[in-house]
Amino acid sequence: QLQLVESGGGLVQPGGSLRLSCVASRFTLSFYSIGWFRQAPGKEREGVSCISSSDGSTQYSDSVKGRFTISRDNAKNTVYLQMNGLKAEDTGIYYCAARPLSCGQRVVDFGSWGQGTQVTVSS
Repeated sequence: QLQLVESGGGLVQPGGSLRLSCVASRFTLSFYSIGWFRQAPGKEREGVSCISSSDGSTQYSDSVKGRFTISRDNAKNTVYLQMNGLKAEDTGIYYCAARPLSCGQRVVDFGSWGQGTQVTVSS
């Protein structure tokens, strides 16, 4: 079974930065497209970004475009989400997820999920 573990979350002031990591085990991450999702209290889980397995192309939601950057290090079996210019509305639990095809945008497009890491943006 695919396993994903997120880390790097924490408390940061508005305008600050965090880098989230998603480490894969029991499978080769480069064969999968990896998405980042987030869920704020009382809200549905939403897609933030995705990086494709085939050509490394990336996608971002409008709310994070220009502030977040997704990347992968296949040698470390890890995908990163660099988050700059953080805002209070970026607060939530961030999850990474894998699917063996091209990037998807919906929660149901992904079959394997990590346990999540908390990001809190507050002064």
